[in-house]
Amino acid sequence: MIVREDQPISGVRNTDAHRSDRDERPERLSLLLSSTRSWHDGHVVDMLPPLLEPMGIGCVTAGSADEAAEVIGRQDIHIAIVDLAMPLSRDDQHTPGGPRILQLLRRLDQPPPTVVVRPPQATQRENVRGLTDALREGAFAVLDRPVHWETILQTLRRLVRRHYAGHWPETS
Repeated sequence: MIVREDQPISGVRNTDAHRSDRDERPERLSLLLSSTRSWHDGHVVDMLPPLLEPMGIGCVTAGSADEAAEVIGRQDIHIAIVDLAMPLSRDDQHTPGGPRILQLLRRLDQPPPTVVVRPPQATQRENVRGLTDALREGAFAVLDRPVHWETILQTLRRLVRRHYAGHWPETS
């Protein structure tokens, strides 16, 4: 299922809703992009969808763990980019919700490969602990802020090669 503008999910924006019907291309892969919009220079969250849509990648963004959980429950997710610092909910802006999203994704029948974006760590010990925790939760890659769009694209290219043998997953 593809979330459209005419099927709103509270606070979740489907970035391909702006395309006209004649431009409609079938999506072969869905990407959950969860973000606090603070982990990037040049708004990578806004730059990725227009770059990926022509290749058949539909991006769905979520601003909290609750919104991401709602998306995960409504549609197949083939790849997820999870910001560890994103809030748990719109009402709870102080509790990080990224770890919850990782746990939800890991528990799916077919967990998608996940790219984790994390804030800078204060100490080497925190750095190692955070990396270990993310990998334990099934992360394909862990990227530290600030993240540039070239790094995200290279990581996505590696991810598709490894997890989908260079081919898009079949749609259900």
